[in-house]
Amino acid sequence: MVAALLPDIWFFAAATAVTYVADWYLHQRGSYLVNRLSKVRAGLPIRFLLRQLMVILLLARLDLAEEPLFYAAVACFLVFYGLQAPHGALTTLIRLRRSLPIVTRNVDLHAVRIPDAPPRALLHRAGEKMLHLDLPAVAGVLIAAGTGEDYLGYIGAGVTLLLAVGYNALLVPYLRRSRRAPSASAVLKALDTWLGEYQPTVVLYFSGSNESAYQGNMWLDTMAAVEGRPLIVMRERNLVSQLADTSVPVVCVPAGTHLMNMDLSTVRVCLYPANVGKNIHMLRVPTMKHVFIGHGDSDKLASVNPYSKVYDEVWTAGRAGRDRYALADVGIRDEDIVEVGRPQLAPIESWTGTTRNPIPTVLYAPTWEGWDDNPGNTSLLLAGENIVRRLLTADDPVRVIYKPHPFTGIRSAKAKAVNARIKALVAKSAQERAADPRWVKEASAAAAGQSAAKAELVRIEARLAELAKPGRAGGDESEESRVALADPARQTEISSLRAEWNDAYWRSFGWWEHKTVTGAQPKLYDCFNQSDAMVSDISSVVSDFIASGKPYAVTDSAELGRDEFKRQNTAVRAAVILSNGAQEIDELLVAVADPSADSLAEARHELKTYLLGPDEPTSMEQFNAAVQALAARAEARNAGVAQRVGEQIAAPLPDPEAESSGVGDGAQEIVAEVDPDGPSPDADAGIGAGPSAIR
Repeated sequence: MVAALLPDIWFFAAATAVTYVADWYLHQRGSYLVNRLSKVRAGLPIRFLLRQLMVILLLARLDLAEEPLFYAAVACFLVFYGLQAPHGALTTLIRLRRSLPIVTRNVDLHAVRIPDAPPRALLHRAGEKMLHLDLPAVAGVLIAAGTGEDYLGYIGAGVTLLLAVGYNALLVPYLRRSRRAPSASAVLKALDTWLGEYQPTVVLYFSGSNESAYQGNMWLDTMAAVEGRPLIVMRERNLVSQLADTSVPVVCVPAGTHLMNMDLSTVRVCLYPANVGKNIHMLRVPTMKHVFIGHGDSDKLASVNPYSKVYDEVWTAGRAGRDRYALADVGIRDEDIVEVGRPQLAPIESWTGTTRNPIPTVLYAPTWEGWDDNPGNTSLLLAGENIVRRLLTADDPVRVIYKPHPFTGIRSAKAKAVNARIKALVAKSAQERAADPRWVKEASAAAAGQSAAKAELVRIEARLAELAKPGRAGGDESEESRVALADPARQTEISSLRAEWNDAYWRSFGWWEHKTVTGAQPKLYDCFNQSDAMVSDISSVVSDFIASGKPYAVTDSAELGRDEFKRQNTAVRAAVILSNGAQEIDELLVAVADPSADSLAEARHELKTYLLGPDEPTSMEQFNAAVQALAARAEARNAGVAQRVGEQIAAPLPDPEAESSGVGDGAQEIVAEVDPDGPSPDADAGIGAGPSAIR
């Protein structure tokens, strides 16, 4: 605006270029600022419109308001904005008509025809692309105003309008019936047909926020190994893309009405990894038994949530989970708790008593800040930097792996800032160690192997990307539902490649190099296996790490005191207890370096059994036994209800007085007419309503 008012055309051109680049950059980064601008009525269309208005203002200040170029620019921008409406309508209609009521993986929907999706280039960020088509017009008008060659402005305006019309024209064919997805009723009917053929018996029901995909992912391998016919039911479309690769059929049903109308009559056990509101849509089904399995075993309050009363059973890893509910006294009956171990812990390697590498590796894996400001939620805020500094500056060299919780910083700006500072600490120390003469020789000797490992990572990642999404590149979720069928050979190759990737990842840098690990890969358990000890907080991470038998430390962030901290938190009874200053970290390092000085080894072994259950039978065997036992209970319940309903419908009404007055015949006649698959014929009289309601 300042450049237009001066007027200075070249200053204006530079400022315009900056605004284009800034807008593009913010959208590429998915910046929070973009969303905030829309909230204050400065969204993307308004920003483009203001830029074009400034072009008109510039022309007026250049005394070109009476020139044909001025009118051509005004007409171009008006027509261009007129073309935005049909473009928006077309893209919206195409998306709506391409949307299925469900999203599936490994489910055969051959009963309905799902056409190929439009090219991704047409619909991905379509509004942003359409608005950027004003570039030729803006550039042409500015060049024309600066040089006096008006025809350049006319050419630019013509190119903009031609591109806008062409973009709309490219979208029109995708409105044809042959390009549309099948109707919701047809898709749901096809799903019910598939369910009737597959006849699932065990369901993992998962719902949650965008950051909670890990809660479902941790159960995928268990579901793949469960006895019976497993099915994963999800509720949020955005979580499907975050679901790790699995051979188990997946059905995402966003609408509660569609879920409640699904044919799940063969399901006998439903497993819930999280306590969320949408669980009610499945909990209402009486023909299956409902089990809370959680997404970790810890002393957090979430592990004894009173909501758990809604389930038929609560499954815990070991005796500690049972005792936890008894102490909390939240209404969970002891007979409803079943100890099944932790099947997910199978990949965790047991400690051999010696360090994996010439120097020990210590994993710092703090949990996140939680939904409130309780200082005991995480060590990150008060102790995190102290812990990392003491590890990095230990008398004997230590390698540090820092793996923050995926939720870190989503609620607390302070936690986000501390996380960033710790990452910077680790990175700086890694750079200093790389320049330290003690490690230069090691780095030189390992350089060739690391280069080979990095090249191997590139190859593996490229192949995994090819296998990640079957079908054409750029297909939408409807097309992916059509083509995402289980392929045993593909699943085997993916599993093999992931194992190769993990091995190559750890070989791609030195065993002495500090590292920050974020994202889904490598997994937390892979970090366990690379570490000789761990520092963490009160969370399921500690319980899981105990499976390794390695030394660990937990921070008393709330400063309860060692004895009270151990009394309140079972998982820390065999831990080195750290204060917020982390002065006690040397005790952990001594236990790692010298097993004979490890005074807590026996306590860790006993605690492992108490928290996670016995080693034999295996957790997977215990889990399957629990599934089968509960399925048998569901079958017995369903058979009993069917028998009682049948007896009520068949039994005559024993009323002699009614018979003598003629009422009994009528009543018997009404009962005889009750349709067991339909509503009562006389709900007002209450005759037949009982069996119908029970059913």
